[in-house]
Amino acid sequence: MITIHEIIQLVFYIVVLTALAPLLGGFFAKVLKGEKTFLTPVFGKLESVIYKVSKINPSEEMDWKVYTFALMAFNFFGIIFLVVIQLIQSYLPLNPQGLPNVEITLAINTAVSFVTNTNWQSYGGETTLGYFVQMIGLTVQNFVSAATAIAVLLVLIRALKTRKGTTLGNFWVDLTRSTVYILLPLAIIWALVLVSQGVVQTFSSYKEVTMLEGAKQVIPLGPAASQIAIKMLGTNGGGFFNVNSAFPFENSTPFSNFIQVLGILLISASLVFTFGRMIGSKKHAWVIYGVMLFLFVVGLSVSVYAEYSTNPIFNTSGLMEGKEVRFGVANSVLWSTATTAASNGSVNAMHSSLSPLAGMITMFNMELGEIIFGGNGCGLYGMLLFVFLTVFIAGLMIGRTPEYLGKKIESREVKWSIIAILLPSACILIFSAIAMKTTAGLSSLANAGPHGYSEILYAFSSAAGNNGSAFAGLNANTVFWNLMLALTMFIARFGAIIPVMVIAGGLVKKNITPSSSGTLSTENLLFGILLLGVILIVGALTFFPALSFGPVLEHLLMGQGITF
Repeated sequence: MITIHEIIQLVFYIVVLTALAPLLGGFFAKVLKGEKTFLTPVFGKLESVIYKVSKINPSEEMDWKVYTFALMAFNFFGIIFLVVIQLIQSYLPLNPQGLPNVEITLAINTAVSFVTNTNWQSYGGETTLGYFVQMIGLTVQNFVSAATAIAVLLVLIRALKTRKGTTLGNFWVDLTRSTVYILLPLAIIWALVLVSQGVVQTFSSYKEVTMLEGAKQVIPLGPAASQIAIKMLGTNGGGFFNVNSAFPFENSTPFSNFIQVLGILLISASLVFTFGRMIGSKKHAWVIYGVMLFLFVVGLSVSVYAEYSTNPIFNTSGLMEGKEVRFGVANSVLWSTATTAASNGSVNAMHSSLSPLAGMITMFNMELGEIIFGGNGCGLYGMLLFVFLTVFIAGLMIGRTPEYLGKKIESREVKWSIIAILLPSACILIFSAIAMKTTAGLSSLANAGPHGYSEILYAFSSAAGNNGSAFAGLNANTVFWNLMLALTMFIARFGAIIPVMVIAGGLVKKNITPSSSGTLSTENLLFGILLLGVILIVGALTFFPALSFGPVLEHLLMGQGITF
């Protein structure tokens, strides 16, 4: 049974997140609008140097097509660069273990994974990648992939605020400010805190030590704390070491565990209030935050209930199998819910060992498009796609032209919103079916029955949600899985970004209609309920049949004493 101390920890987490989000959100709004803050004297020169060296004119504006081209070109170059440095790793510096070059399909998978902010890992970090690739390749992408999504969110905000315009800002400026003033300072703070808790940060080679029983063991080291800080704050999730945040050198103490799981949702939650500040509606921001928090708390509650319910196989509750003994069941469940509610994917426990219902929550979080806070920037612009659908449906119900923040929501916006929502969903269902019907897809499974099916469904849900966590039990380091998951991650990321940019390009040209007595208010509880209903209906209709054959069926069979 869950203890009062564990309940206090869960409540404390939610309280701290809710207290910090509005404060940071206001600061982010100033930064992203180019206003001076207390960080300007420190990082303002760095920003200027970046513009000068890169020959960027910060006052130059872009329309949505030029902005999208710059974004896609930057990310395409990132993929190529990451593939190349993995293929020539053995010739690069900062590789004290002399690790060999990476196999090409694994290199492609890893490159696409980190550029799309997914951080799916089909490899063990300490046995596959040297320090150079980890830092110059992966850690850099942890910053810029998060900043890319924040930039897309800014485009959509400007489109909603601008009265009959054509330009939507400058991609290079948005990328730079997001990195320099938001991600970098917070990452420095988080890294220092993690180092103080015992997380390793060194360029030393691995150490061989003698155990108490006389056996030899190799202790992996490396510049881990700096990557772990941004992997959390940037909703990236890729572990420096193979077992991610269950490894003591990545997650050393209960305090480091709290700081890391707080970092997973902190920036995404704060950006909701940045949005509210920039559109001039704090109440609307609280409505969106309330919907996100409600979905998060319900998912967390179901997971806690499932984990502390009596397991009919072992006739006990609160099973520790697959959990990290230093943190316990409650903190493992909190992490599993938070990491899949965001596009983070880091783990401090084995998700395959969760009870079927708790495992279902992790999948459903990702299958909703990771809009329950979601990734930095992409979580909120994903939620705004559902807002557009809600406004459109409500407008049809009351017989008025649908409007959102004074902008008319017409068939163009609705069609592209549906495309952005359905593309990742189609990838999950279609590619899971292909994997289930092919020898290459089934050959990597560790389990049979509904649990084995859940391993496949989880993998594609994680890739399509740009999450990166794994259900375990599935060996994804094969040609089939590396390429299929890479394709899924690419389609899901840019299959959402491009429609959002198209929507922004249309909205920015529209006039802002003054609100009237017949305008649907987006600042009250009713709108929150409507938005929640649309999200759940879309999610349930799309994925309930698939989930029924996996975790739901496994839960029912487990009640009959049957396992797989």
